[in-house]
Amino acid sequence: MNHIPAPRTRSAVAEDANTLRSLYEASEVLRVVNVWDAVSARVVAELPGTRAIATAGHAIAASHGYADGEQIPLHLMLEAVGRIVLATDLPVSADLDGGFGDAGETVRRAIGVGVSGANIEDQLRPLVESTRLVADAVKAGEREGVSFALNARTDAFVRGGNRPIDEIIADAVERGRSYLDAGATCIFVPGILDADVTRQLVAGIGERKVSVIGLPGALSAGEYESLGVARISYGPMPQNVALTALKRLGASLLGEGVIPSDTEILNNF
Repeated sequence: MNHIPAPRTRSAVAEDANTLRSLYEASEVLRVVNVWDAVSARVVAELPGTRAIATAGHAIAASHGYADGEQIPLHLMLEAVGRIVLATDLPVSADLDGGFGDAGETVRRAIGVGVSGANIEDQLRPLVESTRLVADAVKAGEREGVSFALNARTDAFVRGGNRPIDEIIADAVERGRSYLDAGATCIFVPGILDADVTRQLVAGIGERKVSVIGLPGALSAGEYESLGVARISYGPMPQNVALTALKRLGASLLGEGVIPSDTEILNNF
């Protein structure tokens, strides 16, 4: 049986948070392949080059039969994240959606299951309210003795509607700066960002302070790295790819297919 890590002590979580923060600040972009359960975490953690684990809130919710957007009860989300923490020795950053109504308390409970960083989204709330949410999350970490690596997400692009692109960029920059001032480690700006937009975001928010998502049509991780981006994640896309493979295999097996001979046994706990 493979080694199963022990539960994280508070000092270990604090050390993981420092490691995660240093990975954001490094010159090499931090690539995280998002996971949704213990076995996906184990598979990703064993890949050469994996330096941290990030959960996908949408994918965890879907695996429990819930829609995205804090429809899953918080205790189920944290239980799933806790199992992911136990599946790896690497630092774990959790997707905590919009903070589940109390960002500080949610971060406190996340630290309790071994999480050392998180995404929390602003959902385009008013700037003052959003900045207070970020500050609450950061202060919760401080009270627990953890320099929590908060990847504060702004939905300026994904909820931007028909606003002119310059207005959206300006909004993302203003929010990003405010969240950094409130103690966030990095600013997550999801959306399909081309080189020019990314360059403006990095110039406005800071080198190694912008986090992006890899979606079909986005730049490559190497291109984002050259533009000064700190982190690239993939949200629910890894789960989508896995489910697509399952669907295709199932269709084959319900026909005349057989299990491919090169299939690896990856769930040997």
